[in-house]
Amino acid sequence: MSLSNNPSLSIVIPMYKEEDNAQLMIDRIHQGMQDFPGNWEIICVDDGSPDQTVPRLKQTQQQYGEHVRIVELQRNFGQTAAMQAGIDAARGELIATMDGDLQNDPHDIPRMVKELTERDLDLLQGWRKDRQDAAIKRKLPSKIANRLIAKITGVKLHDYGCSLKIYRASVLKQVRLFGEMHRFIPVWVAGVTAPHRIGETVVTHHARQFGESKYGISRTFRVIIDLLSVFFFLRYRARPGHFFGSIGLFSGALGGLFMTWLMFVKFILGEDIGDRPLLIVAILLIMMALQFLTTGVVAEMLSRVFFQGTGDKNFVVRDGEKLDDHLGWSQVKTTTQEAPLASADKTNES
Repeated sequence: MSLSNNPSLSIVIPMYKEEDNAQLMIDRIHQGMQDFPGNWEIICVDDGSPDQTVPRLKQTQQQYGEHVRIVELQRNFGQTAAMQAGIDAARGELIATMDGDLQNDPHDIPRMVKELTERDLDLLQGWRKDRQDAAIKRKLPSKIANRLIAKITGVKLHDYGCSLKIYRASVLKQVRLFGEMHRFIPVWVAGVTAPHRIGETVVTHHARQFGESKYGISRTFRVIIDLLSVFFFLRYRARPGHFFGSIGLFSGALGGLFMTWLMFVKFILGEDIGDRPLLIVAILLIMMALQFLTTGVVAEMLSRVFFQGTGDKNFVVRDGEKLDDHLGWSQVKTTTQEAPLASADKTNES
């Protein structure tokens, strides 16, 4: 979908226990967006903070105006849920996401918007090349996670964990985020757009001034678990039988090979095989093969029920004619609000 000459922008910021950063964050965004030519808004999503984050945000909203929007979650649902809530509320043609800890620099946003439009991308990922974080606690887990994600998914980026990203809203809103999948957004986006439409650019990164990081080295283990889900849904969502069937066929072939050898030993060589561990292994492999094959058949049936029942499709149309509703095309609806977007003139007045 083509963009207007000066596309509107929604800046989504998930926040949790950022009472010391809330005011400064909004101030810096307004400083960085002074020369932005289009309309823009800020969507701060509070993820059930128990401190003064929301009161500080409301004070800042009174200072700058209604283009600073606040979405309060009922409790702490996690960064992924908070980010999805902000994306659902966004009204801009483009959506920028960033952290609320002042480590991302809002001055990079106008440049990134220009670069995305000039390169005709659907996603422009920030790259914290000179990252200002602890080497063992933050850099090492991120380096391991980045290499794992790139190796398994095939989406080659240097820094998946950087929250500063610019998206086309029409593309991003085709993706739904669950669990802790915010770090895999480029991979999920690659499921609805071509990999060459995902780019990367170096961004400024600052050391954290206030508060404590919510991440540590234990995040690497959660990434490995999440990667299994990403790998399955991206490659086998519409054909789960191939995933389970491949494992079943391999297991069955191996078990059959062992059983053939044991039959040779029994009937040709005349040896006793009743007390051989290989017999138990062969039987278990054959039983496992039957279980995986039947699981694959059931998964294929569930997959077809899902696509037929939800009207979802295993492809995405980028441009051209829209499919009629009776063909099952699901339209993503944005949340409409009466509050105006900010413009460059209004920012200068503030």
